[in-house]
Amino acid sequence: MLDILFSHSYYYRLDPKQWKNKTPFPPLGTLYAAALLRKNSFSTELFDTNLLDSPETIIPVLQEKKPKYLVIYDDGFNYLTKMCLTNMREACFEMIGMGKQNNCIVIVNSSDATDHYEKYLNVGADFVIQGEGEITLLELINALENNTSLNKIDGIVFKKDSEIQKNKSRAVLQNLDELPLPAWDLVNMDEYRKIWKQSRQEFTLNIATTRGCPYKCNWCAKPIYGNRYNAHSPEYIVNEIKYLRKQFNVSRYWMCDDIFGLKPNWVQDFNTLLKKNKLRISYYIQSRVDLLLKEDAIDCLAESGLEEVWIGAESASQKILDAMDKGTTVEQIYTTTRLLQQKNVRVAFFLQFGYPGEDQNDIQKTIAMVKELQPDNIGISVSYPLPGTPFYDKVKEDLKIKANWTDSDDFDIMFKGSYNTEYYRKLQRFVHKEFRKTQGLNALKGILKKPQLSDVQKIKTIAKLLYYIPSSFIDKIRLNQLKNES
Repeated sequence: MLDILFSHSYYYRLDPKQWKNKTPFPPLGTLYAAALLRKNSFSTELFDTNLLDSPETIIPVLQEKKPKYLVIYDDGFNYLTKMCLTNMREACFEMIGMGKQNNCIVIVNSSDATDHYEKYLNVGADFVIQGEGEITLLELINALENNTSLNKIDGIVFKKDSEIQKNKSRAVLQNLDELPLPAWDLVNMDEYRKIWKQSRQEFTLNIATTRGCPYKCNWCAKPIYGNRYNAHSPEYIVNEIKYLRKQFNVSRYWMCDDIFGLKPNWVQDFNTLLKKNKLRISYYIQSRVDLLLKEDAIDCLAESGLEEVWIGAESASQKILDAMDKGTTVEQIYTTTRLLQQKNVRVAFFLQFGYPGEDQNDIQKTIAMVKELQPDNIGISVSYPLPGTPFYDKVKEDLKIKANWTDSDDFDIMFKGSYNTEYYRKLQRFVHKEFRKTQGLNALKGILKKPQLSDVQKIKTIAKLLYYIPSSFIDKIRLNQLKNES
C-alpha cells in the first residue's frame, strides 16, 4: 500500500491555448512537496495530470496503488494555476470524488482552494492547506499518522462536527534551502520531451529561485506565497542545475519566479558560481523594468546565459500604470527594452487591456509602444479580478454571473469596463496582427537595405504580410464598430 499519491489539477489539454503551445512544464510545486514527504520516510508517487486529458485517468492508479493519502497539490509556480480556471476546479472536484470512492484521505493545496476552501470541503476534500504547503502537509500527515490534535497545525481548514474549522495562517518559509531538491525523478521526462519536440523549441525545464513578490500591483493575487520575498541561495540553484544537467541533459531553463534576481548581488553570485562549475546554460525570466536598471544587473544576466526577459509592461499609459499601483514608468519600459536589445537579449511584453478608466488614448499609446520598441514577443490579457486583491474589491459588485475564466483564453471582461468582451477579444487579435505586421515590414526594410543578411526566417516573416496587412485592416474596421456599440 502506498502512503501518498501526489497529483495536481492542471491539465494542459483542458486549456486549449496552452496545449497548442506544446511547451508544458512539470508540476514543480508538487515535486517540492513530494520530495519533503519522501525525505521524511513516506512512500510517494506522482500522478502527473499535465499531459492527460481527463480526471478519470486516475481511477486505475488509485485502484492499483491503494494510497492512504491522495494529495492534490497544485504547482504554485505556474501562474496559470493562480488564475483559478473553472475547467481545472471541476477536474479537481472529480479527482476528490474518485479519491474518496477509493478510501483515500484527500488533501488539497492550490490557489483556488485557498480562496474557496468551502467549495472543496463540500465536495469531499478532508483537508485544505492554505498558502505555502510543504511544512503544513508534513505536520498534518504526521498528526494523522500519530492520531494527535489538528487544532494547532497552522494553515489547514477542515470540517469538525460538520462545521468548518479554519486554523490560523502559517508564516511563509524563510530559509528555502531547508527543502530538499524537487523530486524530479518522479517525472516522465520522455513524455515531456515528445511534446516539446512538436514546439520545435529546445527542451526546457522550470526552476524557481524565489518565492513571493514584495511589489503591490493591485490586480496581482498572491494566495500561496504572499507579499514576502524569500530566495534560495545561488549554491542551491546551481546544484539543482548540475543535477538536471547530469540526469536529464537539460541546459535551458524557465526561471519561473514572479520576479527573478531581486535580492541584492544574487545574480552576480549566480553568474560567478556558474563559471566556477563550468556550466553553460540559457534561460529566460520574468522581471520588472525598474529592477533591471539597477547597477550591473543586465550585464550579469546576459553574461550568465539570459536569453529572454518577460517584462510586465502592462500599458504605455502612465495614467493606467499609476492606477494599477505598478510602481514603474513608461520611460523605464523604453530604457530597459533598448538596453536589453543592445545586449542581444530577447524582450517580451506582458500587456493588459481593460483596466478601469482605460480609454482609446491609453490603448493607442500601448499599440504605438509595441510597434516602436518591437519586442520579440507579446502576451496579451484583459484585466482579471482575482480574490484577495484591491482590484477585485473594486469590481466585485459586477461579478454576479461569472467570477472565473473557464480557461486561459476565455477573455471575458467580467466587470463593467469601457468596452465589451467582444471588443477586447478583437483588440487582442488586432494587436498581435499589428505586432507581426510591423515585424514583417522591418524585415523587408532590412533585406532591401542589406540583401546579404536575408535568411529563411526573415523571408517567412515577410511572406506573412500577405495575411497580416489585410487582416489587421479588417479588424481595425470591426474594432471601430464595436467601440461605438459599447
